[in-house]
Amino acid sequence: MKWLFAILAFFAFGIAGAQTTATPTFVPTMKLSKVLLDGDSVQYVELNKVYCYPPKVFANPKQRVRYTRMVRNVKKVLPIAKEVRQIMIETYEYLQTLPNAKAREEHLKLVEQGVKQQYTPRMKKLTLTQGKLLIKLIYRECNSTGFELINAFIGPLKAGFYQIFAWTFGASLKKTYEPDKNAEDADIERIARLVEAGQL
Repeated sequence: MKWLFAILAFFAFGIAGAQTTATPTFVPTMKLSKVLLDGDSVQYVELNKVYCYPPKVFANPKQRVRYTRMVRNVKKVLPIAKEVRQIMIETYEYLQTLPNAKAREEHLKLVEQGVKQQYTPRMKKLTLTQGKLLIKLIYRECNSTGFELINAFIGPLKAGFYQIFAWTFGASLKKTYEPDKNAEDADIERIARLVEAGQL
């Protein structure tokens, strides 16, 4: 799964060599507060969002198996996509503190080595289907395609190279994520929301 490494190769983790912790998909929260209502203070508790979807109806057992497999894949890949988002934010902020383009290039080279060590073992364990799903979930988390992210960080030449490399494996870094228009993406969004809310 070398092309999956290519997706992550341009990401950094803050300062080169720093360790990142896995980003949890579900973080339970509870906020206690009070409001003034008709001259009286009323306490209330705010909890995590709860999503209510109608039960999933399957036309045949094959669709049920496909959906169950998608649930397993989203649970496996969503934390990686969330890590990528966090890494991108930290990298962008750190790059802004560097004085010139040369320092930024040197930092990105160090970062590439660090990311290679950290992510290569995880990427090797992903299937092609999970890799394609990762591309979509990165779009969901970052609101940009993998191609656009690579282009922004390391330029159009490498972005084009990685796109060709991904294409040889039947994937595309230009793949978008449209849950409002695409039925498969709608299923992915449903699963991702339920996983994030701790309901699945």
